[in-house]
Amino acid sequence: MKKVCVIIPNFNGAHFLDNCLTSLYQVKKSDFDCLVVDNGSTDDSLKLLQIKFPQVDVLSLKENTGFCHAVNRGVQKAGNPYVILLNNDTVVLEGFIEALVAAMEQSTKLFSVSSKMLSLHNKEIIDDCGDLYTAFGYALSRGKGKEADKTCLKECNVFAACGGASIYRRDLFLQLGMLDENHFAYLEDIDLGYRAKIEGYRNGFCPTAKVLHVGSGFSGSRYNEFKIRQSGKNNIYLIYKNMPLLQLLLNFPFLLTGFLIKELFFIRKGFGRIYFESLLNGLRFCNTKSAKEKKVPFQFKNCINYVTIQVELFLNIFRSFFS
Repeated sequence: MKKVCVIIPNFNGAHFLDNCLTSLYQVKKSDFDCLVVDNGSTDDSLKLLQIKFPQVDVLSLKENTGFCHAVNRGVQKAGNPYVILLNNDTVVLEGFIEALVAAMEQSTKLFSVSSKMLSLHNKEIIDDCGDLYTAFGYALSRGKGKEADKTCLKECNVFAACGGASIYRRDLFLQLGMLDENHFAYLEDIDLGYRAKIEGYRNGFCPTAKVLHVGSGFSGSRYNEFKIRQSGKNNIYLIYKNMPLLQLLLNFPFLLTGFLIKELFFIRKGFGRIYFESLLNGLRFCNTKSAKEKKVPFQFKNCINYVTIQVELFLNIFRSFFS
């Protein structure tokens, strides 16, 4: 059995998928399985896979049920020890797979390892080097917009791996409950990394595993109504789901400040009403049966892990300015 399966969720992404798969199979030394989970595409994605990439395993879903569902189905289908989640709007660089596998095998306490994602349009600029999460309730991409040859040069721990180009320990992925499909899209990778940390696992970053990333290939732009509605709602849900009451009370002043700052930011961008509505939708959703069933139960055996997480939430406020 091969050590790793590369799982690529796809929805009407034939124009991205061709470049992504071509780059994967141009890496001669890599030995991997590849599974494309197609989310009910109506473009030429399935035709492209059949004609140009017959070596790729395809799981074709009837309709678009979201990024999380597609990934979960893919992870369940794969039987490999490791799975790499890869966005269809990426181009893989030499040594990507080997570097991620080598990083994972350094410690059994690593749940995931994030790669160094560079902008496809400017390879000298970082898109993401793993994600931070702060006491303000912000999820931040490490190094975003900074010079690639001067930033994020060493292996380190991150709060969570970015699901766009990262490796995960498959058995633990399943044990943790996989991606929460209540998210549909956005912040699902932060939530998964959060749950791993509650259980005492780490999430890492590997600077030698590199991909080029178009960015916003699914939603179309960095700020748009769909993304703001989804991420705002999911932000509230993420906090409700993972923070026990005491931690929530401790962070409440910081969270309130963070949401107020973001509201002002989106007002300036012309999305103030939409962001505010997304937060209200998040609060309403937390009162649903589906949300309550997914809430992580507090366990005393994880107390030290909660303390460690809380320290990291505070430290990441400052790290966000220098990472």
